[in-house]
Amino acid sequence: MFSSMLQNLLNSSGKSSAMQRAVQMNSYVNTLNSNYSPVQKQANNIQTDNKIQSFDTVLKNTAGVKFGDLISNPTTRVNANLYTAQANYATQTHLSPKEKIKNLVSKVSKKHGVDEKLVNALIKQESGFNPNAKSKVGAMGLMQLMPSTAKGLGVTNPMDPEQNIEGGVKYLKSMLNRYNGNLILALAAYNAGPGAVDKYDGVPPYKETQNYVRSILSSYL
Repeated sequence: MFSSMLQNLLNSSGKSSAMQRAVQMNSYVNTLNSNYSPVQKQANNIQTDNKIQSFDTVLKNTAGVKFGDLISNPTTRVNANLYTAQANYATQTHLSPKEKIKNLVSKVSKKHGVDEKLVNALIKQESGFNPNAKSKVGAMGLMQLMPSTAKGLGVTNPMDPEQNIEGGVKYLKSMLNRYNGNLILALAAYNAGPGAVDKYDGVPPYKETQNYVRSILSSYL
């Protein structure tokens, strides 16, 4: 029995019209093959030249194909993941440098279970979202990692935004764990070092550190 689409063609236009429609459908599918790349082609050995064939030949060549499937289940399949990735890349290219950094922050923060808003507030305080920032004492990059700290965190290039954020978030997470989630002490330790926080059993009496903690909290809370 013919598919419903082909049967309708037979009823409405006769064999000649159905055969011509079959050629048109095959030509349309081949146009997709040539215009979209990469694609996955399922070989059906369907004759696609424009030479007029007998109706019996058309039916024989398309015996394994339901014409409705050319619409609902076409032989040409576009790799949706590839085009989604291309669309995401196109979007990324139009983002500002700060927006790209925030996207990295979001990804890394979720990975380590740290609030991305907190990380953004810390980066704003540390470097003003400047990936090339360097301090007088040698701290580098977005989250101002000291060379020894960066090395201990496995950061080989502190000036690389993704590596810097990865290392900085890991260090911040370790300070939060060390001080049982106490945000004030964790931030103070990030700035002055855990040794100073332990020594004073709280935020060290350093004006820089106290202002640092206050500034980040005002941006975060």
